[in-house]
Amino acid sequence: MGRIEERVAGLAEEIAGALGVSLEGVELAGSGRRHILRVYIDKEGGVTIRDCELMSRELGPVLDVEDLIPGPYTLEVSSPGLDRPLKKPNDFKRQIGKLARVVTSGPVEGQTFFIGRLLEAADDSFMLRIEGRDVKIPYELVKKARLEVEI
Repeated sequence: MGRIEERVAGLAEEIAGALGVSLEGVELAGSGRRHILRVYIDKEGGVTIRDCELMSRELGPVLDVEDLIPGPYTLEVSSPGLDRPLKKPNDFKRQIGKLARVVTSGPVEGQTFFIGRLLEAADDSFMLRIEGRDVKIPYELVKKARLEVEI
C-alpha cells in the first residue's frame, strides 16, 4: 500500500469503527487527470448499500479537508465481494470453513497453486484441506489469495 492509501486507511478506519463496519482495504487507481479511490468495508452478515452510502458521506468531506489526493478523484465505497482477497491473518481467520484459491511464491509440498477449504489460521500460517489432505501454508509465501465463489 502506498503512502496516500495508508493515510486514507487511517482516516477511514476511524470512521468505519464509528459506523459499525470494518475497513477491509483501500486502493488508489488511475493516474494523470483522474484517480479512483476504492474503499472496501465489511461487517458480520455483509454490508448493505446504506452502509456504503454512510461511509462515503462521512469519509468524503474528511478527504476533501485533508486534501491527500492530488487533483480530482472519484470515491467508491463497496464490499470486497464474494471472491474477496485474503491479505492479513485476520482475513483468513474470519473465513474459516470457506473455499479459498491460493498462489504461493515458492513451492509448498511441491506445488504453488491451491484450492481448498480453510481449516484454521494462526498468526504465521494457515491450513487448507485439499482433497482429504491438510496443507500448512506460511503467509510469507502467499503471493495471492482469495475466496472462491461457491454456488
